[in-house]
Amino acid sequence: MTAGRVLAIDFGGTKIALGTAVVGSPDARPETTVRLRTLGADGALQAVRRTLDAARDLLAGPAAVGVSTFGVLRDDRVRLAPNVPGWEGMALPAMLRAEFGDAPVAIDNDVNAAAAAELRWGALRGVGVGLYVNLGTGLAVALVAGGRVLPGAHGAAGEIGYLRDRDTDPCFADGHAPLEDRVSGAALGRLGTAALGRPVTAEDLFGLSSEPAVAGLLEDAVRTLSRTIANLCVTLDPERVVVGGGMLGAADHIMPRVVEEVRRCVPFPPTVIRARFSDDAPLIGALALALDSVPRRGGSA
Repeated sequence: MTAGRVLAIDFGGTKIALGTAVVGSPDARPETTVRLRTLGADGALQAVRRTLDAARDLLAGPAAVGVSTFGVLRDDRVRLAPNVPGWEGMALPAMLRAEFGDAPVAIDNDVNAAAAAELRWGALRGVGVGLYVNLGTGLAVALVAGGRVLPGAHGAAGEIGYLRDRDTDPCFADGHAPLEDRVSGAALGRLGTAALGRPVTAEDLFGLSSEPAVAGLLEDAVRTLSRTIANLCVTLDPERVVVGGGMLGAADHIMPRVVEEVRRCVPFPPTVIRARFSDDAPLIGALALALDSVPRRGGSA
């Protein structure tokens, strides 16, 4: 076992990232990084096999391993991960433990991992009760209490994409994530493409906000998002709300509305700020998970 370094792995739906860090380093960035395409259409197992091959080449015998994955972990299997064939129901934790032997392996979903990065090095550092909001291709939050991310009874705390905002919304039993279908980056790209009759991304839409068809769509999405975050703040009573994810390229459109809604609706409004980490947040979170799992002298983790 290489006592001086840890390994981090971030499994994404389109790309996979691996990195290493020195145990005890105050730097949040990996010292070495490798990136792979997921090639999701070819199935889950090939993605895991290629990742483990890359991990062996990158670092033999890590002191600990931290892993981020899309979906949620329940009963030692990945759930709520339909986008890559074979990922749903895969026994990923057992596969990783078999690969890395005696090295501790800590695994969590990508949003919780990003929150772990903010707790260790970023905007949630020193916060006891907080909320991490991930605005990306999907939509989810991480709930922080006692300075730790709360997994929930089934590992699915913070899966707010399944919230219903209207009586007419379909729900999980219908095969939908109703809030995510309206507010996420993927949803905005899909809705914008339909409205404009040409392919666009969420980032494109915010640059076209003066167009009437786009303005209404964005207004609905940002209003719904802001109301949802305010309601979560009423429920959790956080000290701080940290907003991250790929959609923060449009922070000038999103953040002022969120701040204003929280200020108006929450009895004790928390501060609302941008995350420190945007690019590679789940990978940096996986590093945090790994470093927190390194066995201390005397044998305890």
